[in-house]
Amino acid sequence: MPQRPEIKVQLIHLQGPYKGEIQDFTDERISIGRHPSSTLCFPKDLTIISRKHAEIAREGNRFKLVDHSTNGTYVNGKPVNETYLKNGDVLAFAEGGPKVSFLTETLSPGRTEDPPSQPEAAPKPPSSPRSPEPSKRSASPGPEAGEAPAQPRRVKAPLIVQYGPTLRSYTELPVTIGSGRQCDFQIDHPSLLAQHARISFSGETYWIEDLSGQSNVAVNQRAISGPTALQAQDAVALNRGGPFFVFLGGGRLAEAEEEP
Repeated sequence: MPQRPEIKVQLIHLQGPYKGEIQDFTDERISIGRHPSSTLCFPKDLTIISRKHAEIAREGNRFKLVDHSTNGTYVNGKPVNETYLKNGDVLAFAEGGPKVSFLTETLSPGRTEDPPSQPEAAPKPPSSPRSPEPSKRSASPGPEAGEAPAQPRRVKAPLIVQYGPTLRSYTELPVTIGSGRQCDFQIDHPSLLAQHARISFSGETYWIEDLSGQSNVAVNQRAISGPTALQAQDAVALNRGGPFFVFLGGGRLAEAEEEP
């Protein structure tokens, strides 16, 4: 008998009283409002939100958003009564109210009618230990530079990147960021090069590296010149004029409207 997969819903708060937080839910129904029984409960003085504002309900392997509010619920800027959600949708509870990005992750695939996934290709063998290591460049004082290799090996590690309405989840690193189509996370921004930055994972630590060769990337307002360890609440600027991000820890990188 087919087994129903377990799916986790993640709501990344982009605006509102919980801005910067990521909340995980495995409930069949996620109630949203000011009522104390709400799964996602907003402060009682945030009166723009109805006591029972909206609900996200699982139907099969999809999630339906249903609005119950006075001031409306918006998906990607458009008012809705009910709609099925997809990864990366931006939900606004009332016009000018709190905003969240919607993301799902399958925790246990179970048995479905989908064809089995192809086995992953074997990882490439590590480079020869005789290869030179450009990572010997040290970062500026402040963020700690470490022993992460200049060409990090691909490893299993989670990463969530949110920029504007775009929300992407990765299970393998490194991930490249830039304006080029070949990047894993593409950002259409005039200040970014085609291959601008790279995030990797090594030694139980997330690292960021400037690929521009121009010391454009800064962590906590200090330009970096080599792989630099990221810690929770670090401010990341991809260039002097942005884009700006906050590293929330646990592999979560969220856009900041201005330099934190």
